Amino acid sequence: MASRALIVAVASLALLATGCGATAHSAAPPTGAVDTAFKGSPPPLASLHSQADQLLAGGAAAFKARLAGLRGYPVVVNKWASWCGPCKTEFPAFQRAAVALGREVAFIGVNGKDHNPAAASFLHEFPVTYPSYTDPNESIARSIQAATFYPMTVYFNRQGQSVYVHAGPYLSASALERDIRSYVLSSK
Repeated sequence: MASRALIVAVASLALLATGCGATAHSAAPPTGAVDTAFKGSPPPLASLHSQADQLLAGGAAAFKARLAGLRGYPVVVNKWASWCGPCKTEFPAFQRAAVALGREVAFIGVNGKDHNPAAASFLHEFPVTYPSYTDPNESIARSIQAATFYPMTVYFNRQGQSVYVHAGPYLSASALERDIRSYVLSSK
């Protein structure tokens, strides 16, 4: 009887564990849908789209240069890591929001405290339409006041000023899009 209870308990834990991961599966739209959504994107945003899923080096200097090149567009920066469970939970929201708003909002990832092979594997599982800068020592994260939590999302207005920081995961694309509209699209 005790062994049956143990089997039921182990099976229940296994189901619970797989159930937690089930919400984190990629929901990336098909490539054709992405191409259609981004057709006619302004050149600075098209440049981001052309670097989808890439891990970019260069540290804080390269990141700041990219931000400067995106002046005139709202920018959403998501700090994530392959080892971060909540990051896996929120990536489907970023997949959807980046496609829905990618013709008017710049999305950039910052991959912190991670190893490039693990980060590349993560992006293969959870593809996004924008690049991520590698940030193993969190120099980029510190420069945008995002070094505390994983994940963290920082919003920059069209003038390149940080206007909002969201600590923790977004659980839905609608919550993410609501914040994007509230903090960076409402101030045209």
